[in-house]
Amino acid sequence: MQITKENLTIIIVTIKSQNIIDDCLKSIDPDIKKIIVENSSDQEFAEYLKAKYKNIECHLTGKNLGMGAGNNFGISKSNTRYVMILNPDTILKSDTLSQIFEISKNLEFAILSPLSDNKEYPNYKIHNKLKNNKNDLFEVDQVDGYAMILDKQQFNNNFFDEKIFMYLENDDLCLRIKKRAKKIFVYSNSLISHLGAKTVDKKYFYQLELSRNWHWNWSKFYFRKKHYGFVKAFIPGFLIFVRSIFKSVYFLIVNNNFKSKLYYYRASGFMNAVLNKSSWFRPRLD
Repeated sequence: MQITKENLTIIIVTIKSQNIIDDCLKSIDPDIKKIIVENSSDQEFAEYLKAKYKNIECHLTGKNLGMGAGNNFGISKSNTRYVMILNPDTILKSDTLSQIFEISKNLEFAILSPLSDNKEYPNYKIHNKLKNNKNDLFEVDQVDGYAMILDKQQFNNNFFDEKIFMYLENDDLCLRIKKRAKKIFVYSNSLISHLGAKTVDKKYFYQLELSRNWHWNWSKFYFRKKHYGFVKAFIPGFLIFVRSIFKSVYFLIVNNNFKSKLYYYRASGFMNAVLNKSSWFRPRLD
């Protein structure tokens, strides 16, 4: 089966993304259905999008679900075989999707992704370099979550792990699908731009940095424990935990409160994961 405009839905999870979403949406063919999952109660944002763009739905979750749960919510609202998970800080080229449509003829895959146009930051990983035969279409072990097309029939309705609020949810998805011997491809003739860390307005920088440090360490422990066991998760995480505690105290002594708090949140994220607490921390974006 081939991906087409008619059997594809693009899902974009947003939160306070008014500063960036327009460039993304303008780059998408207006004939393709789009589902926006706004992780807030911002009715004004929803009305703005529906008034400006065609073939668009905007669902307000009423709270910050995170990326994984937000994407699952969007997938549940879609009625097409294929869905494209897309971050709001991405911009498609004029032929990004037409190239994908063409290559998807008779291609069996679970995940198919365009290639990042920034060669310094590839959006995929291949653990065994010998597997990469340098064709335009090549198989990978995982792709970054900011742009990925899923064939829903390959997932048995088991998509993102909602215990992960942010970070490594796409790694977890890719690893699970590879364990089931499903295929993940990147097509190098289909390019996409990713601005990187621009999803939320920069005025929330302080809260976002605290959140990133907390969740990165929570998610790393959870991911490693889930797939490789407690010991392999604990040892590298504990070393970071100890360094973070020392650095938090040091920066407190030298009166750098921001860095002190940053390292404290790193340690807190790890410790909460070790204690089997949920990924509960949420940045204040009000």
